[in-house]
Amino acid sequence: MSIVLITGSSGLVGSESVNFFAKKKYSVIGIDNNLRKFFFGNDGSTDWVKKELIKSNKNFTSLNIDIRNYNALEKVFKRYKKNISLIIHCAAQPSHDYGKNYPIIDFNVNATGTLNLLELTKKYCSNSPFIFMSTNKVYGDNPNKLPLKETDKRWELNKKHEYFNGINEKFSIDNCTHSFFGVSKTYADLIVQEYGKNVGLKTVCFRGGCITGPNHSGAKLHGFLSYLVKSSMLYKKYSIIGYKGKQVRDNLHSHDLINCFWEFYKKPKKGVVYNIGGGRYSNCSIIEALDLVEDIAKIKIKRNFLKENRTGDHLWYISNLNKFKKDFPNWKQKYNTKKIIKELIEVF
Repeated sequence: MSIVLITGSSGLVGSESVNFFAKKKYSVIGIDNNLRKFFFGNDGSTDWVKKELIKSNKNFTSLNIDIRNYNALEKVFKRYKKNISLIIHCAAQPSHDYGKNYPIIDFNVNATGTLNLLELTKKYCSNSPFIFMSTNKVYGDNPNKLPLKETDKRWELNKKHEYFNGINEKFSIDNCTHSFFGVSKTYADLIVQEYGKNVGLKTVCFRGGCITGPNHSGAKLHGFLSYLVKSSMLYKKYSIIGYKGKQVRDNLHSHDLINCFWEFYKKPKKGVVYNIGGGRYSNCSIIEALDLVEDIAKIKIKRNFLKENRTGDHLWYISNLNKFKKDFPNWKQKYNTKKIIKELIEVF
């Protein structure tokens, strides 16, 4: 019996992982207690995703466990031990705003929860790869210090600049302002690396840009592209927080991300980090995203511009994917931003 253990299994990345590995005939155990509903209210609930996963995958089991609860997690690891062939850790408190208002909850979920899983992996299945869904927010607001120039619809770098093709893994995470969410995820990112380099676990941190897809329960405080499409399609309006709506994000479809996981699982390494996102192939500003929704859906969206930006928020962020592509040359991107938005529109 080969088991894939997935935390946050009803979330966007977790649910995509469940479907992917279930179709490959693995036994999949999901750990998810729908904390998103606690964080964001009914809009953030992922209960509907869990029901679909159970209905669609006979080899999937969902467990209502909080990753902060070491003892509850240990019962799972102790039962299956080395039958657990892969751990995919996606569970998180994902919001800047929520992290600022509730920093203790934020840290306990993102940092302590990750440490619990690493310790149990070391204890019961130390040869199994450990995939951690990190974030580009580990870089704090350092990307904002780049010599960006304002254009009509976005902030952008000169094509000759060393980071024009995206920010790589050597970019500094120090001497900058992080959000509370960014700090808790940075701790988790570093401790995952440490268990790889110091303990010898096969760990990887994927520092994601904006990850999205049809299973994303977009809410006001989290899920940029999903919530933008949802708000635009249902209410024909969208509030833009700071930077004149010209802030740039790279967007990666969850399908493409899970294929990154698959490539790493087949050829794991110890304590590695990869920046992963849409890169130059798939990125947009908020204004450009709204323009695409209007063009594809043939609607008009009322835009409400809020002057104050969020602390630690990026003015421009594009991932440099060269390191991952070099290590795993079989991986290919399938979705660009226009294709992603078109798929999200079809959901609504």
